[in-house]
Amino acid sequence: MTGRLEGKRAVVVGAGQTPGETIGNGRATALLFAREGARVVLVDRDDASVHETREMIAEEGGDAEVVIADISAAGENERLVEEAVFVLGGIDVLHNNVGIGARDGTVTRLEEDAYDRIMRVNLKSMWMTCKHVVPVMREQGGGSIINISSLASIASAGSLVAYKLSKAGVNALTESIASSYARFGVRANAILPGLMDTPMAVDARARTTGESREDVASARAKGVPMGHQGTAWDVANAAVFLASDESRFVTGVLLPVDGGQSVRVG
Repeated sequence: MTGRLEGKRAVVVGAGQTPGETIGNGRATALLFAREGARVVLVDRDDASVHETREMIAEEGGDAEVVIADISAAGENERLVEEAVFVLGGIDVLHNNVGIGARDGTVTRLEEDAYDRIMRVNLKSMWMTCKHVVPVMREQGGGSIINISSLASIASAGSLVAYKLSKAGVNALTESIASSYARFGVRANAILPGLMDTPMAVDARARTTGESREDVASARAKGVPMGHQGTAWDVANAAVFLASDESRFVTGVLLPVDGGQSVRVG
């Protein structure tokens, strides 16, 4: 590694992951941040999984602490920011890796409670975390916020109505933060992953449908112009760029990481 984040104080929300054969976006980003020299606070509601991420970082000689929090619960966003500031002394990077889609459906089949939960977790909780981080970054003279959106926010999402709406909201939230706080040195950008080979996208679907993991992965790969899915490392590498000073003049960007899927027409 080249120390691209040396001296940075980073918070990774969603640093654990669901079980699976590959690595998730949040864990990969946390590992890469630490490898590039950042001090990292790992946030997740899954105690065992996030501590596993911390152990992986520690084994590589990295510096990471854990905050257990359910960011969709009242008061948890403010608490995690307070604890992160206490541990790190400030926050230079906020990486929001949040997203669920359970029980989503078409406009007519989607149930109200499922819609409310998806919007609360995917959009409201991300806004609330940003709400408490922005003042910290303003006071210290700047920082980088990276929100994980989805290609579904700008492309066809099939029956994932609530998921698409929530991620479109994340795009709007990101642009709003970028516009409002640029003069304070606070940057905000979003990453829009396409079809990625992660535990949540592939393994969880295979368990739900009863299909083999190989069949699910193969079907998804056919939808990518490059002919294969991306990995969590592709998202993590984009996040490192947006977290680093290399992107100091980049804000308000919605960055697809999708193997060309977003430019396919027809």
